[in-house]
Amino acid sequence: QVQLVESGGGLVQVRGSLSLSCAAAGRTFSHLGMGWFRQAPGKEREFVAGINWNGKITAYAASAKGRAAISRDNNKSTLYLRMDSVKHEDTAIYFCAAVPGLWNDRINRRPEEYDYWGQGTQVTVSS
Repeated sequence: QVQLVESGGGLVQVRGSLSLSCAAAGRTFSHLGMGWFRQAPGKEREFVAGINWNGKITAYAASAKGRAAISRDNNKSTLYLRMDSVKHEDTAIYFCAAVPGLWNDRINRRPEEYDYWGQGTQVTVSS
């Protein structure tokens, strides 16, 4: 019903910047809350950032706040994530997620609160 495709992963140098995109199709993009999650080997999938349907509400994990920015372009049906000053701990598979809804008072932070997922894109931070 909703197809999500991440792009922009790859090798990133420490202290450099990470830029990811997520292209969505199959449903009206402006009716979707969106989020970025990541999962490192042996660890649970964790919330990175979220944004509501019109981009007016955003939320960030403590590890990302202050150095990350989530945004969306509803005309292009695309979600974005930029993260500055990357660390080795940022190495993970990054997933784009979507949930239908027009909420204005919250951002979903748990994986189980999202209905659709991309296949992920690997981000590796190196020296």
